[in-house]
Amino acid sequence: MVQSVKDSLVVAKRNLIRMTRIPEMVIFGLIQPVMFVVLFTYVFGGSISIGGSTDPQLYKEFLMAGIFAQTVTFATAGAGAGIADDMHKGLIDRFRSLPMARGAVLTGRTLADLVQTTLTLVVLAGVALLVGWRTHENLGKVLCGFLLLLLLGYAFSWIGALIGLSVRTPEAATSGGLIWLFPLTFISNAFVPVTGMPTFLQHVAEWNPFSATVAGARELFGNTMPGMPKSVTGAWPMEHPILASVIWSILIIVVFRTLAVRKYRSATA
Repeated sequence: MVQSVKDSLVVAKRNLIRMTRIPEMVIFGLIQPVMFVVLFTYVFGGSISIGGSTDPQLYKEFLMAGIFAQTVTFATAGAGAGIADDMHKGLIDRFRSLPMARGAVLTGRTLADLVQTTLTLVVLAGVALLVGWRTHENLGKVLCGFLLLLLLGYAFSWIGALIGLSVRTPEAATSGGLIWLFPLTFISNAFVPVTGMPTFLQHVAEWNPFSATVAGARELFGNTMPGMPKSVTGAWPMEHPILASVIWSILIIVVFRTLAVRKYRSATA
C-alpha cells in the first residue's frame, strides 16, 4: 500500500512537470470555461426565468455551480487523451517494465489532472466574481462546495482513464470523452430549471449524478433560489443533493478505477 502511494506520487509529479513545460495545455484548458461564463452570463442572463424572475443576478447565482461542474467534468476528455497518448508512444510499456504498482500509473495521472482542474477552478471562480457571482454562506461551506465539485471531477477522470485505455489514438480519446458528456451536462439542472423539460427528461435530469453535484454546490454556496422546489419529480438525489453527490462520486471511482486498472493490465500485456 505504501509503495503504491509512493509510485502514484512519482507518476503524478512527472505529469505535473510535463504540464509546466507545456503551458499551452493549461492556457487552452482555461479559455473554454471562461468563455462559457461570459457567454452564458450575458447572452442568457435576463432571458431565463429563475424562481419566477428574470433578474440577471439570480441567473448568475443559479448558473455558476453548473459552469463549475461542467468544467471539472470536461477535464475527463483531457485525462483520456493523455493516457491514450502515453500508450501510443509506448510510455505505458516502459512503466510496466519497472517494479511499480500496477494502478500507480493511472492513479498518478488522475491526481495530476485533479491538480490542474483545481487551478482551473480557482481562476474560473475569480472570473465568476468579476461578472457578479456571489456566495451567501460562510467560507467553510463555500470551500466544501468546491471540494464536492472536485470530487466529481476526480471520479469522472477515471471514466476518462478507461476511455483512454480503450482507444487507439489521443484524438479518439478526446472525441470519446466528450460525446457522452454533452447530454450528461445539458440534461441536468446546470443551465436551466428542469421544470421546463418534458416529464421523462425531468426524471433523467434529477437522477443525473451531475445534477446532484450542481444542486449540492448551490446549496453550499447559498445560491438556492427562493420559491423553487428542490425536486419536481420527488427524486431522492434532489432532496439530499450533497449526500447524493458524494455517493455518486465514490461509486463512480470504485467502479471505473477497478475497470480501468483491469483494462490497463490487459491492454499493455
